[in-house]
Amino acid sequence: MNAREIALLALQETEKRNIKSEQSLHRLLEKHNPGKSDRSLATELLNGVLRLRLKLDYTISRYYRHDFQKAAPVLRNILRLGTYQLLFLDKIPGWAAVDECVKLARKYKGRHIGGIVNGVLRKIASEPAPSLDITLAKEPFSKQLSIEQSHPEWLVGRWLDFYGKEKTRAMLAANNTAPLTALRINTLKTSSETMFAALKDASVTFRTSVPEQFILTKDFDACEPFIRLGLLTVQNPTQALPCLLLNPLPGDTVMDMCAAPGGKATFLAELMQNKGHIVAVDRYPNKCKKIVQRAGTLGITIIQTAAEDAKTIRLEKQPNAILLDAPCTGTGVLGRKAELRWRTSMKKLEELTALQAELLDHAAELLQPGGVLVYATCSVEPEENALQINRFLERHPDFKRENLPVKLPNVFSPMKSTSGAFLTLPGEREGFDGGFAQRLRKNR
Repeated sequence: MNAREIALLALQETEKRNIKSEQSLHRLLEKHNPGKSDRSLATELLNGVLRLRLKLDYTISRYYRHDFQKAAPVLRNILRLGTYQLLFLDKIPGWAAVDECVKLARKYKGRHIGGIVNGVLRKIASEPAPSLDITLAKEPFSKQLSIEQSHPEWLVGRWLDFYGKEKTRAMLAANNTAPLTALRINTLKTSSETMFAALKDASVTFRTSVPEQFILTKDFDACEPFIRLGLLTVQNPTQALPCLLLNPLPGDTVMDMCAAPGGKATFLAELMQNKGHIVAVDRYPNKCKKIVQRAGTLGITIIQTAAEDAKTIRLEKQPNAILLDAPCTGTGVLGRKAELRWRTSMKKLEELTALQAELLDHAAELLQPGGVLVYATCSVEPEENALQINRFLERHPDFKRENLPVKLPNVFSPMKSTSGAFLTLPGEREGFDGGFAQRLRKNR
């Protein structure tokens, strides 16, 4: 099975079964075990089509004779794969892109559909790369930008209102750019200096990030041996910020309320020098098992998992620090999880803000007096971030915003608001996802 067919099947699974694209791709690559070049191409095709789906659909609709959105899902995805190759992959000859997609169409839908794919893709290949046509140029700016940058119009409109044209354009462009992989150095097993030297010896191209135990790279495959040894962990610096804000000390009792897949819980353990106690909560036992396995690889022994609902869990001992990395729309990580842009909605946003409020209220009840609560999301939506905190403080006057008593790396300074909250927008600095974090203190 070649790269194009693997990408097609992953697109079908992601769309039909509503699963994560990376999980589907990983399973297919493991099953069919293609060569390195095909693995790379399949990843590029999958992520490229997911990111630029709206722009691809707009282009295809200009050449497809019927209502493209009513076409069979497999036909839509084959045409998207072909159009993406024709318009955005210079190294693939146009004839090869067309020919391979025709073969896929014949295999999955028959000879007649193969003829349709051949006709549409040849028309797209024979003309210059299409730009916004006259009809679209008359549409509202939000719709133009939506199709040009392939994001839902309702989301683009919100960002224009909240962040203005310049920041919105930067966010959209960042979401359509293949992100660097960020990796955290496990300071329980090695030092930054030793790890940097080992990476250079392995001919890994990387750059250092901040905090100093993070690196950014495009050579993920070359880093996998170090990940298996527990020397490196995949984690973005923006996701590390809530852990730094919580600032746990060795010996503390910490609760990670929504812990899966375990990146933050293990970083907290490293910050605590593997001394103290961490309760990592997730309602699914299989996810708790993976957290335990990850901790074991990293040499961490202080994490205890609890397969319970974070909204109702009770603990024998009140924690003096709680991290609530809440379920959210994920609009700060659309470059890394491209399909999320097509799955979120205003209804979903409203449902998640209600859930976040429930989790915050329960965290307030669980935390011991004088303790610290850090609330975080990987969203850039005000309702999930600053406005959520405002509503929480109205319900809980025994809590207050608090600045971190120790100095954070300078890179985080521009993200900080006057209220002590931190907000990162996609595209603001290389290698950083979008996200929000706020440190709160419960009165004694």
